[in-house]
Amino acid sequence: MVPLGVSSSLPPTQKKKTPMKIRLLTGLLLAFTLTPLFATPLVDAEWLNAHLKDENLVVLDLQDRNSYQRYHVPGAVNSNYGDWRQTSPKGTPQLMTPPARLEQLIGSLGIDNDSQVVLVVMGSGAGDMASATRIYWTFKALGHDQVSILDGGLINYANKRVYPLQKGLNQPKPKAFKAKLRTAFRPDSQTVKAALENGALAVDNRSRAEYLGIYRGGDKERPGSLPQAVHLAYDWLTVNGGGQFQSLDNLKKIYAAAGVPLQGKQINYCHTGHRAALGWFVSHELLGNEEAQLYDGSTAEWAKDANLPMEQKVQLEF
Repeated sequence: MVPLGVSSSLPPTQKKKTPMKIRLLTGLLLAFTLTPLFATPLVDAEWLNAHLKDENLVVLDLQDRNSYQRYHVPGAVNSNYGDWRQTSPKGTPQLMTPPARLEQLIGSLGIDNDSQVVLVVMGSGAGDMASATRIYWTFKALGHDQVSILDGGLINYANKRVYPLQKGLNQPKPKAFKAKLRTAFRPDSQTVKAALENGALAVDNRSRAEYLGIYRGGDKERPGSLPQAVHLAYDWLTVNGGGQFQSLDNLKKIYAAAGVPLQGKQINYCHTGHRAALGWFVSHELLGNEEAQLYDGSTAEWAKDANLPMEQKVQLEF
C-alpha cells in the first residue's frame, strides 16, 4: 500500500490496471445497489420494518376501514378488498374488476408502475391470507411484478412487539398507474375446458365437502367438481390454517400427499376465485410452477353452465 502523499514507484505507463472482469463486476454491483430490490413473493416483519422508508415502497393494508384506523403498519394506505372484485354483466360474482377501473383505483392509492407494493392483511387465518394472494394475483395480471405479501400478516408483525404501529388515516397522493394486461392470467370457462381436455390438471382448493359434491355453492349451481379434479384444500397451505405460510419443504410434502405435481399445466379453482388464489400463489409463486393458472370464474361460473361437465363423487339429491 502506498502511503498518502507518496507517489508510486512505477512509471505512469507501468501502473497496474484493474482487470476488465473486475471492472465489469464492480459496475454491476454498483448498479444493483442503486436500483430497487427485486420483489420476492413473501417478506417478513423484519424486512418490512427495515424498508418502510424506501422511496418507492407502498404498504397496502387490506383490513376493513375501522380496523385499519385502529392499527396498521406506519405509512400504510388502506383499500377495500371488495373494490378489487365485482359481478360481471352475466351475473358471475366476484370477478376481477375491469382493468380501467383498477388503474384508477391503484393510482388513487399512490401506486404507480415504479412502486414496490407490500400487501398486508390481519393474518387471522388462511381465508384472510387468500385476500392478499387474490390482490397479488390481480397486480400480476395487470403486469405489475413489484408486489409482495407480508407473511403472517399484521398479527405476526405486531407480535414481535418491537415494531411500531400507527393509528388514524394516511391519505395517499394520487399517481398514474398503467396496466399491461397478461391475458394468460385470466382464462375463461372455454379456455379452461380446452386446457382440461388437453391434459391440464384441475386443482380444487375448496373444502372436501364441496369437492365431493356434498355441499353446493348456490341454488342454481350444480354440486361437484371440475372433471378429474384433485383436491387440495387451501387451508392446508398455511400453518394450522393460520396466517403463516408453510415452509417450502412442507408444501412439497403436502402436494405429494394430495397427488398434485409440482410442475405442469394446472388450473386452480374454488367457488369465486378467492381460496384458489392462495393455491395459485403457492404453486406459481412459491413452488415456481409457471404453468399454474387461476380460474377467476371458478364454480360460480362453471356450475351454472349446463354445457360444461361436472363430476359429483357423492350422489346426493338437493
